[in-house]
Amino acid sequence: MDYKACAQQILAELGGKENLVSAAHCATRLRLVIADNSKCSKERLENIEGVKGVFEAAGQLQIIIGTGTVNKVYDEFIQAAGIEAATKEEVKRAAASKAPWYKRAVKTLGDVFVPIIPAIVASGLLMGLLEGLANAFPSITSSGTYTIIHLFSNAAFVFLPILIAMSAAKVFGGNQYLGAVIGMIMIHPDLVNAWSVASAESIPTAAAWFGLYNINLVGYQGHVIPVIIAVWLMCVLEKKLHKIVPEMIDLFVTPLVSVLVTGYVTLTVIGPVFGRLENWVLAAMQYLIGLPYGIGGMICGGVYALTVVAGVHHMYNALEAGLLSATGFNTWMPIATAANVAQGGAALAFSLKTRNKKQKSVAFPASLSAFLGITEPAIFGVNLRFGRPFIAALIGGAAGGLIASLFKVSATAYGITGIFGLLITTHNILAYLLVMAVAFAVSFGLTFLLYKDKEEKAAPAEKAAEPDSRIASPLAGAVVALKDVPDATFAEGILGQGIAVQPTEGKIVAPADATVSTLFETHHAIGLTLDNGAELLVHIGLNTVELQGEGFMAHVSEGDRVKKGQTLITFDTALIESKGYKTVTPVIVTNSDDFDSVDMLAQGAVAALDPLLDVKKGSVVHA
Repeated sequence: MDYKACAQQILAELGGKENLVSAAHCATRLRLVIADNSKCSKERLENIEGVKGVFEAAGQLQIIIGTGTVNKVYDEFIQAAGIEAATKEEVKRAAASKAPWYKRAVKTLGDVFVPIIPAIVASGLLMGLLEGLANAFPSITSSGTYTIIHLFSNAAFVFLPILIAMSAAKVFGGNQYLGAVIGMIMIHPDLVNAWSVASAESIPTAAAWFGLYNINLVGYQGHVIPVIIAVWLMCVLEKKLHKIVPEMIDLFVTPLVSVLVTGYVTLTVIGPVFGRLENWVLAAMQYLIGLPYGIGGMICGGVYALTVVAGVHHMYNALEAGLLSATGFNTWMPIATAANVAQGGAALAFSLKTRNKKQKSVAFPASLSAFLGITEPAIFGVNLRFGRPFIAALIGGAAGGLIASLFKVSATAYGITGIFGLLITTHNILAYLLVMAVAFAVSFGLTFLLYKDKEEKAAPAEKAAEPDSRIASPLAGAVVALKDVPDATFAEGILGQGIAVQPTEGKIVAPADATVSTLFETHHAIGLTLDNGAELLVHIGLNTVELQGEGFMAHVSEGDRVKKGQTLITFDTALIESKGYKTVTPVIVTNSDDFDSVDMLAQGAVAALDPLLDVKKGSVVHA
């Protein structure tokens, strides 16, 4: 293969080096970030000699080259492009910065609100528990224990601006404690509590900006967006000051100016403007959800999954926090539950209807996950892929959202949906169960009625395996089906058919007499050409190329002739896992197309040199 020609052709089809933002590679793929996707032709890229496939993931264009060649093509590629080699993390950051502004904004909201979910859930559960006990035993409200625990139950909501401010400061790269001060300023006791404004006899005011106008001295309890905007400003100012203030006085000047300027601008501009805007948004959402005859809930329940597909559903964290803080009730959660349960119902019906064992094994656990509030496996792994189940789930979500809106179901926290949502649902628990039942029944029934497997041609009779067609296991461990490996390149068989093993000892041995065709510099993967013609890739762990060889030791060299059972590579599983990498090891027949079938021979646990795979000709492919 002409590596230089391949690299130059790839660069040309990307739109030239001017269209290239960043480039890195792993064991099998070039991982690229390009400025303008419209200048790139996937079809022409796939036709380049040496390119085995092209796909987009996480904002990256990933070009599959294969083991043993990708690093050589990459070296030529960065030389032709005139750029420096980048790490995978640098490419990920470049891809994130290239995302549309609205996706970056939504991701930021998610980054701010997700870390404080445990605090909100704890408060919500306590509130629900106390309310349930008070309804069952009214006299308990006069006890001291009730009074003390009631104080705990609403603490997270009373001081929510401080939690948000600290989390936002971390996201925006500022000092978290200065961020907390900004949150404290916004709910300072010298300001009239926002929840008490309606009953206040008068609201004090103060002149702002040299008397240009007056502001009401009211706190920002019940607000979330003004806090985030204020902390963002503080972080921008703090980082600017760190750069320009002399180091000897930076400790005093930077915090003082950051808090003084941000606090004043927040109370006089950011708070009044964005507080009003947030009130309008919350009022609009409450109006939509409260439309007569449940129409609003039906609309929201129907479109919720579409926002998950678009990747903008994290914005609901801010909405739910705002609803809770302003009204004490989260009316959005039951609608989200309807949408999530509907996706689970559709996936479950699909798993019962399809005759494809592989698809059935994916759909059933995905449905269970959706019932617990995690819908991505059901949406992307099953429903959206096959079309009709997804449409049925949208209709089911709309039906469940209709019930949620009609019965005004609400929760006392956010961050939990589905079955576990019962823990934070204190109003109309029976109606909440009805929401789930209706969403499930509609999506399950429609999917069962509408979905049909595509007709498959009958497979010819399988021939007996030849004696030398069997491939032994190169390591000891627990067998893992390739489809269950959490890396799409392996799981989807892009590099070829095979199997994976979760190792119980850190040693790779030759599964048969073979030649070492490829040995990676980082020693995390090895390619073998077996005497029966199979070309085998043993890839130790996932993304372990990033360890740069740490924890791996090779006992052979590229081009060596090896005997069955000979030690090839040893590796430190404990060290690899301590660095955060998975050790599951794919064993791939990279020239699967040369065979009519690649079949699994093992299940459960295997020892090194136990039968693992069977490659043969003259039968249908089963892998």
